[in-house]
Amino acid sequence: MVAGAFAWALSGLPSTAWALLRDGDPLVAARAAGTLVLSPTAGPTALLVAGAGAHTVISFAWAMLLALALPRRRTTLAGAAAGLGIAALDLGVVGRRYPAVRALPPLPQVADHLAFGAVIGAVLARRRGRSRR
Repeated sequence: MVAGAFAWALSGLPSTAWALLRDGDPLVAARAAGTLVLSPTAGPTALLVAGAGAHTVISFAWAMLLALALPRRRTTLAGAAAGLGIAALDLGVVGRRYPAVRALPPLPQVADHLAFGAVIGAVLARRRGRSRR
């Protein structure tokens, strides 16, 4: 799925930029995602690899659901709104159970989810527009 690939690649830009602007570790969110799969005591490389895998699976699952659910009109806006909803679930419900995720600054993480939904919506809108021609 093209939309999922674009969103997967671009959605981490807000939190990465935030970390770099604050002289932080741009990989901390990826390692935190690794704790969804591995013990928090696993090594940083293992957590990074596990986080990348978890992010891939979760991103493509959400992308498939959004591809089915987003409306044909105002798709980008609806995708962004869906991204906020996904943030509430991912960070507010699931992430609260994982200390490494809970410790992440919330604003950049919400921005990542917003970007994810908006990118999915934009790619879907573009592809759907082509299919009508």
